[in-house]
This record gives sequence, structure tokens and C-alpha cells, in this order.
Amino acid sequence: MSEQTSKSEIRSRRQATIVDVAMAAGVAIGTVSRYLNGLPVRSGNREPIERAIAELGYRRNSIAVSMKTNTTQIVGLMVPSLGEFHAALLDHLTRKMRQAGRAVLCYCHDMEPRSFMEGLEFFASHRVDAVVMDGNEDLRAGMAPYIDQGLIVVLYDNDLPGLAADRVFVENRKASKRLVDHVLDLGHTRVATIHGNLKNSVARERLAGYRDAFKDHGIEEIPELVVDGGWSETGGYAGMRDLLALPEPPTALFGANYNMTIGALRWLREHELSIPRDLSLVSFDDVPAFTVHQPGITAVGQPVEKLAEAITSVLAERLDDPGALGRRTLRIDNDIILRGSARRLRR
Repeated sequence: MSEQTSKSEIRSRRQATIVDVAMAAGVAIGTVSRYLNGLPVRSGNREPIERAIAELGYRRNSIAVSMKTNTTQIVGLMVPSLGEFHAALLDHLTRKMRQAGRAVLCYCHDMEPRSFMEGLEFFASHRVDAVVMDGNEDLRAGMAPYIDQGLIVVLYDNDLPGLAADRVFVENRKASKRLVDHVLDLGHTRVATIHGNLKNSVARERLAGYRDAFKDHGIEEIPELVVDGGWSETGGYAGMRDLLALPEPPTALFGANYNMTIGALRWLREHELSIPRDLSLVSFDDVPAFTVHQPGITAVGQPVEKLAEAITSVLAERLDDPGALGRRTLRIDNDIILRGSARRLRR
């Protein structure tokens, strides 16, 4: 039986194995194994092995590899939804993880507790190497058993103090202060904010940054100008409506995320008010819509690529030593992109 006939028969009757690759390449099984595991192989053997793998359509048995190495090379990413920020995070994280030889599996939980826990159970039962997720205070108790059983978790957004997880966050408080500082430097004193759900640490941090700016400028905060928008576009729309219905409305607004800012902009447009003539406006999160708005919206740009790179780095270190308790925290600075949406207040 010729070598070509042998290869054809192997391909037709079943999936090729490492034994078949070794036989077709004319090398020892151990040599093929060394090649597949990235170990040094003589150049004279490498080409026949690569040619045999291609001709036979050989695929590694990932289940067997997983059982042997206790890794799947898959990382789970849990997000509320694939909006602007999370879609960008998925894109960059997928690219960074691919360079590290891992794949990313994304799960959208829609902020529903049951869906969130189902996603966590799905990833744990499929033995992913780690789960990257935003923290949810309401589900802390449900997450703890998975971590106790060895699930590696990296929090990229809301913190859950005391939970054994690694953390990669942007400097929410510092960036918010810088942005509000800019508005106060332009002479505004009645600066409103539409903030997110204060159960979330990121909402509390951005609100704290807003308050830090007032304190540093020696300006008293006006409680009626602090409005909860619940992170949503509808919340931003309603918040803008309520703020401009005040007897003395604000002259400037800080939106704590792009969804709420978009809602506020929609209300202003529907009521034929313009930025910055009638209201100066700045936002946390920079999205493409802010660049095409006339004028462009001054915003905090989240360094999503740096965030994904840091998450990949933290995971690589953690997976090298899975027994280490996950308590590492990295914080990444943000950029402020100045456009034309805030003007100097004329007295």
C-alpha cells in the first residue's frame, strides 16, 4: 500500500491521530508531541510534521489536552450588553487573548440576576480558565462559592471589596474630577451631574470626582443639581428634563456615562436647545457619536485597548500560579478629549 493511499484511507475512515501524523511524517510519536507542545524539534523533522498535519487535517483533542493540563485556553467575558464600551472591550480583549493563545467566549447577562448566575454556572461547568466580568453587589453572595471552588475572576469595572478577585480599573474618580475642573475653570458654578446607580462602585467614584472638583474650587455643591440617571438613555433624558425645569437651572452638565449623555442630548435637541449656547455639556466615555455631534462633545476617553492589555497580562500571571490569591489591582489613567461643548460662562 503506497504512502499516498495510506493517508487517503486514514482521512476517509476517521479523524487523524497523533500516531497517524507520526507515521505519515516518518518520525517518532514523541517528536510530534514535542512539536505540538511548542518544544524544540529538529528543522529536518518540523517540515514533514507540518506537511502531515495539513494533509491529514489533524486537530488536537482539546478535551484531552484540558484534562492533562487543567486548562482550556478559553476565557469567559461577562457583560451587561454589547454597547459601545463593551463591544470595544470584547474586540480588544479577543485580539490580546488570541496573541496569548487563548479564545474569548462572551456572555451577555442584561443585568438580570438569574441570567448573571446562569452565565457564571455555564463558564464554571465548562472549566474556562478565568472569567472577566463587572462586579455586581447584589450577586456577591452567589459569586463567592465559585471563587472558593477555584474559579479565577478578574473584575474590570465595579469593585466588590473583599472578594478574592484580581482587578483592572480605570481612574474613574480622578478623570471625573479633571473633567468637572475644566467646566468650573470656565466660570460655571451651577454644574449639574446625571450619575449612575450608586450601588455600583464606578458610579460612586465618578460622583466623588464631581464633588472633589467643587471642593478644590471652594464652591458649594447644590444638591438639587445631582440627579440619578440609572446609567440609561431614558434616565439621562428624564434627568435633563428635570434639571432644566428647576427655577434656576444649571449652566453646565456632567454626564457620568455616554448612555445618559445621549439621552440628555436627545431632550435638548427635541426642545431646540443648543450646546454650548444654552448649556455646556461634558461626559464620561468617549464614543464615535460625540465626534460627529456639532459641536463635538468634550469627554473622558476610556483607554479600552490598555484595559484589555492589562487584563491579559494579569490573567497570564495568575494562570502561571493558579494557587495565588487574586488580590492584584491595576488602575489605568484616562485621557480628556477637549472639543467645543463647554464654553466660558459670560456673566
